[in-house]
Amino acid sequence: MGDGDRLRTYRGKRDFGRTGEPEGRAGPPGDAPRFVVQIHDASTLHFDFRLQVDDVLKSWSVPKGPSADPKDKRLAVPTEDHPLEYQEFEGVIPAGEYGGGTVIVWDIGTYEPMSHDRQGQPVDFGESLERGHATFRLNGSKLHGEYALTRFRGDQGDAEAWLLVKAGHTGAGRGTPDPRRARSVRSGRTLAQVAADVRDD
Repeated sequence: MGDGDRLRTYRGKRDFGRTGEPEGRAGPPGDAPRFVVQIHDASTLHFDFRLQVDDVLKSWSVPKGPSADPKDKRLAVPTEDHPLEYQEFEGVIPAGEYGGGTVIVWDIGTYEPMSHDRQGQPVDFGESLERGHATFRLNGSKLHGEYALTRFRGDQGDAEAWLLVKAGHTGAGRGTPDPRRARSVRSGRTLAQVAADVRDD
């Protein structure tokens, strides 16, 4: 599927004359696939978890955010594919626009696909997502180690829902921070500071 097709829904929801979000452009995906976790203070405060698959960012809204504690099973609801440039986006989407509100980049880095079939052979990562289960190792500024995304609803025509879980069965890692106190890995600012800076400009 071409770049234009994969980003049609994303572009159709936005007025790029008003929002500072990237419109998206075709380009080489690069070497190691990237991931980003953004905190988005929209109509509801949530985390956006995005994994690069080929030339787009596959995206999920994670209300409680990813956790480093294997006991935490985080609901993840798929959203539209985003352009690769979105991994750098931080700012305020104007009120009245789709997703209006403040966005910060909470974590960013690369990831290693780890999905295998029953014979232990590697499976294409995009294909593993289509099948409804994908494992991967994150190498970010804050998130590290193996995670899994598993679809538990949506294969029978219902709205899709997934679980994002840290792999492991012993010990407890850190949970998710308070999103209003969390700081951007790009600028060191909180949501409130980004919003204030935009107002002052």
